[in-house]
Amino acid sequence: MYLKMHLLYRPAYSGLVFSRGSIATCLRRGKSLIKPSLCRNISLSCQRYTVMTSWIIDRYGRNDVLRFSNSMLFPVIRFPNEVIIKVHAASLNPIDVNMRNGYGAAALNMKRDPLKLKSSGSEFPLILGRDVSGEIMECGLNVSYFKPGDEVWAAIPPWKQGTVSEFVVASGNEVSHKPKSLSHTEAASLPFVSLTAWSAMKQIGGLNQDNCSGKRILIFGASGGVGTFAIQLMKAWGGHVTAVCSQDASTLVKKLGADHVIDYKSGDVAEQLKMLPLFDFILDNVGGATENWSPNFLKKWSGATYVTLVTPFLLNVDRLGVADGMLQTGVTIGTKAVKHLCKGVHYRWAFFTPSGQSLDEITELVDSGKIRPVVEQVFSLSEVPKAFLKLEEGHARGKTVINVINKK
Repeated sequence: MYLKMHLLYRPAYSGLVFSRGSIATCLRRGKSLIKPSLCRNISLSCQRYTVMTSWIIDRYGRNDVLRFSNSMLFPVIRFPNEVIIKVHAASLNPIDVNMRNGYGAAALNMKRDPLKLKSSGSEFPLILGRDVSGEIMECGLNVSYFKPGDEVWAAIPPWKQGTVSEFVVASGNEVSHKPKSLSHTEAASLPFVSLTAWSAMKQIGGLNQDNCSGKRILIFGASGGVGTFAIQLMKAWGGHVTAVCSQDASTLVKKLGADHVIDYKSGDVAEQLKMLPLFDFILDNVGGATENWSPNFLKKWSGATYVTLVTPFLLNVDRLGVADGMLQTGVTIGTKAVKHLCKGVHYRWAFFTPSGQSLDEITELVDSGKIRPVVEQVFSLSEVPKAFLKLEEGHARGKTVINVINKK
């Protein structure tokens, strides 16, 4: 395999990876990088991998903005801690529908281009999808924990190109070895929702396997991706779980371990909760009016915590701009935290946090049989628009998965 003469003038070239010290050695010896035979340990992608197939959007809007492309540039390793993953399966989350519609664009573009060096709309063409299960194709210089061929899973942050594609670049810190007990289809359903619940319950809420035994946990939106994982995590750690969902999802959440199920369609949820003992922790996947009254069902002055995943941060930045949006967000969270603290409970916001280390811990729970994936429906890569429409219907019973490679 040879290195093309114009390589140095094509930053979008696919997958150029130099081993540690090889560039410096060549420069010390006065040797040209155009002669690969004089430099050792240079790894290149196969020449046929210059473009790939992906589902992309060129503007924000409804489902008709989704476009299939077989000419997206192959991703490039730009930092020494990055890896290229060959995608076997991906899955969709509500954030993908929101991003397609343009929600959070201002904040995400700030993260993509903090110095505003690029023109407006430079994020396009944009690939959606946050979850990936696949295999390592190439590794950067500083990646020692993985090697090509390793089966891995990851959740890609929303400011990066997504996973509804043949290949995706991820930081090595975001990636973990895939649970051996799961197929790629099953594994793709878990990373984003599991890390979101992990962030809310462990990192923000302070729950862990040592302090959760006997605690009473209330979960709103229990039948969705985050909710189904949260139920299993709390049961694995010895908690008592009350799940709020619709009646037709009650069988599912009971199978996942919920001790008590409240059907929000059968009557006022607050009235039903009054019949139960108070809670130590509430996870709110619903938001809205629920936030106004649900903290009242926490044990007062006992360290009990309410954590919501529905926050106005991205909306504030979209509506008010970066500076004013962040200021308004800070005032809102501060005001609510003080208000609830005066009532004897803690109020917190939680966000998805990418973490390969957390996925390592989740892998152990999966392979020990304490966590299992909940897949509602599987689509092929050609059916991505249908998958988005399915997600838009709401009332999820687990995850919507896309098989990029038609092999489980």
